[in-house]
Amino acid sequence: MAETAPDYADVDYSDGEGEEPDEYPHIQDKIEKAIEVTREGLAEYENPAVMWTGGKDSTLTLYFIKEVADRFDLEVPPAVFIDHYQHFDEIHDFVDHWADEWDLDVIYARNEDVGEYVDEHGLEPGDDIDISDLSEHNQHHVREILEYEEDTFPFLLDTYVGNHLLKTVALNDALEEHDIDGVISGVRWDEQEARADETFFSPRHDPDIYPPHDRIQPILQFDEAAVWEAFWNFVVPDTVENFPEEGYVPEADDDLPEGVEQDDVPISPKYFAGFRSLGSEVSTEKSDEDPAWLQDLEGTTERAGRAQDKEDLMERLRDLGYM
Repeated sequence: MAETAPDYADVDYSDGEGEEPDEYPHIQDKIEKAIEVTREGLAEYENPAVMWTGGKDSTLTLYFIKEVADRFDLEVPPAVFIDHYQHFDEIHDFVDHWADEWDLDVIYARNEDVGEYVDEHGLEPGDDIDISDLSEHNQHHVREILEYEEDTFPFLLDTYVGNHLLKTVALNDALEEHDIDGVISGVRWDEQEARADETFFSPRHDPDIYPPHDRIQPILQFDEAAVWEAFWNFVVPDTVENFPEEGYVPEADDDLPEGVEQDDVPISPKYFAGFRSLGSEVSTEKSDEDPAWLQDLEGTTERAGRAQDKEDLMERLRDLGYM
């Protein structure tokens, strides 16, 4: 594991400080900034990786990486997919399909100790996991880092212990194993209050919490509507054969241009089905019957379909290395 921060990366950690999406008023402003940050991230770090959840934000970020790498003759880094054992099946199918289409190297980050316990005991989401039966590594995180005192915790992603072990520990272990120094992620200022103060290059240098690395965040300046505008006017026309070059916004899951199937489009089918934010299969619900991009993006909350217990813990979780 890297013992020190990647001090060879010449980046400005204050870039974006105090800014808001409104300071990038047009989609082209947002895209130009994303390209600038992505290029710098790919060039400055020796071993970067991109976080990919199969959701719209990380897939948009991955698109920028592919385009920038091609344009400036840079390497496409591996994608890290955190498999927390509670994904929708459609998410796994989507990631597998587009990893193949885009020739991506995918690192599957899993807390295999917890996964093996779940399999061995035939647990369902919500069943209790006995902490004393876990590895010393996981017990250390539960007892010493989280200071959790109960004997068990529920096998649920959207809880303090569950999220930390299934996502954060899995991620940090993958960063250490693969010696990753720059994590490119698709977080946005407007998505969650705990992310509102992020900068385009954000240090994560405390070795007592995570393997020292930097976060590279090219789409902070996008809001939800801009993400969908970028998809239907740039990403999809550029990716999908037979899609109109001038863009087209479908009004339903079967409203696609002639010759285009839903599997041809690099957008998760869950968004077509009315989900606006993708979390765990257990605790995420669709927001409406309309596709995500046709819903009331201004008047409703994007993450309303997510478990609010986890949302309320976001600040503490991020201090521990959560995205």
